Amino acid sequence: MNEVLLPFILTLDATLRLATPLILCAMAGLLSERSGIIDISLEGKLLSGAFAAAAVSTVTGNVYMGLGMAIVVSVAMALIHGFACITHRGNQIISGLAVNILASGLTVTIGFAAFRQGGQTPPLSADERFGPIILPFADALRDVPLIGLLYSELLSGHKLIVYIALISVPLVAWLLFKTRFGLRLRAVGEVPEAVDSAGISVTWLRYRAIILAGILCGIAGAYLSTAHGAGFVREMSAGKGYIALAAMIFGKWRPWSAMGACLLFGFLEAASSRMQGVELPLIGQTPVDLILILPYILTVVLLAGFFGRAVPPKAIGEPYVKEH
Repeated sequence: MNEVLLPFILTLDATLRLATPLILCAMAGLLSERSGIIDISLEGKLLSGAFAAAAVSTVTGNVYMGLGMAIVVSVAMALIHGFACITHRGNQIISGLAVNILASGLTVTIGFAAFRQGGQTPPLSADERFGPIILPFADALRDVPLIGLLYSELLSGHKLIVYIALISVPLVAWLLFKTRFGLRLRAVGEVPEAVDSAGISVTWLRYRAIILAGILCGIAGAYLSTAHGAGFVREMSAGKGYIALAAMIFGKWRPWSAMGACLLFGFLEAASSRMQGVELPLIGQTPVDLILILPYILTVVLLAGFFGRAVPPKAIGEPYVKEH
């Protein structure tokens, strides 16, 4: 039975690994956009965090210092976005795209100047990366039908940040819907005037939201270069920030639904890798190019609104001007 289920379990295992940066970025975008700030800059924060983590890890030999620097750099990028569109009430989409362009250019330029490897960082050794975490009794339970396979292959053996991503979903849900801060955050994305009239700073609330988003994107970036990968390569985010944004919209700005969309994207990417070269009835060998672009086609379809209309927060994209 385990032999039959193993390919499917391994595909689900790959799904979790591939969906991890998407989940973290989707939670980041959800916090930011619930406060009324459009966060197209997820891609830039993800990319800059990936570079910072790999660069610091390779210089210090400490992956946790790399993770910390990824968070710092990603938060700095988030604050640039916030300074432009919260403090100076600039266009949020243009500001987000500017952050993405800035991250794309800076990572390559600094990488080339620091390491002289074409914008990449040197390959990371095992000690400079996050290692797998083997859960208790995983080896002992491996041969138990179904349950052992699920536990030992699907749940055990992931990197630390995979578990952080899974935990982030209930944490964000609790923060948004069970705390006073979450209530105020949702209110400032819907009716900021009411929040301001209650004596609560709209600006400070929105800044806190984008700082939290920066933290999550930094963790996601560190995962790309020091857990899933073994170093930074130019443009390694590969549109994952935009896919996470699509997943968040598909999930209608709700944590659990957004996580489900991220897992769907991850499953498509995992399945596409396994389907390469597979012979299908009436079709023949599966076209590799078609399989590789399936996740991106789904992104376009979802953003086009073919799966139901998603209603964003009412004040999203609108700079708040305090009335005197």
